[in-house]
Amino acid sequence: MPETIITVRGQHSAWFDAERASVTVSINFDGPDRDTVFASATAAADAVVETVTTLHNPEAGPISWWSADSVRVWSQRPWNDTGAQLDPVHYAALDLTAKFTSFTALSGWIEKVVEIPGVAIGGIQWSLTEGRLTAVNAEVRSRAVKDAVAKATIYAQSIGLGTVTATAIADPGMLGDSGAPQPGFEPRMAMKSMDSAGGSSLALKPQQIEVATAVDARFVAS
Repeated sequence: MPETIITVRGQHSAWFDAERASVTVSINFDGPDRDTVFASATAAADAVVETVTTLHNPEAGPISWWSADSVRVWSQRPWNDTGAQLDPVHYAALDLTAKFTSFTALSGWIEKVVEIPGVAIGGIQWSLTEGRLTAVNAEVRSRAVKDAVAKATIYAQSIGLGTVTATAIADPGMLGDSGAPQPGFEPRMAMKSMDSAGGSSLALKPQQIEVATAVDARFVAS
């Protein structure tokens, strides 16, 4: 009796609370005088950096890491609605990114920096710590393999066979079957959510992070 081959895809996903938040701050100024625009951007950048260095501590947080661009300055001559070219407008901009280990500290920091002229919050990226992500990867992949075994067992039992033995396990698309390869592991970061907590304080509500993976597996049923 020829062997019965069963090929399945096992999948698993799980949700985890964010442990870190990387926030980007954008500083932008424009005006007719280049020196004034540059000076304004530099002053705003210095003010933001001061708030960051006060909280920066690689070992204990609440800011574990940060970086900032140099001030970028450029000029453009806009056109009016009659087609005439106007005097130059000068622009200055820079971005600063900081990683927070405390969401309470992040909330207070945002309240402070948005009061600085020319400063705007560009976005927040939620993440897990490296150690936590390593453990999550192992757990989610293990459960995806178990899902593949469960599927193959059900298929085998439905045709009167008893046990299945794995002959190959691989990332999706790597067993030589038709179909485009797909990533075997892909963490997905939910977008930020900001809610008012009442009064003037800002409450950050980080959404959970979904970690999902899939594996292809081939079994022999007997």
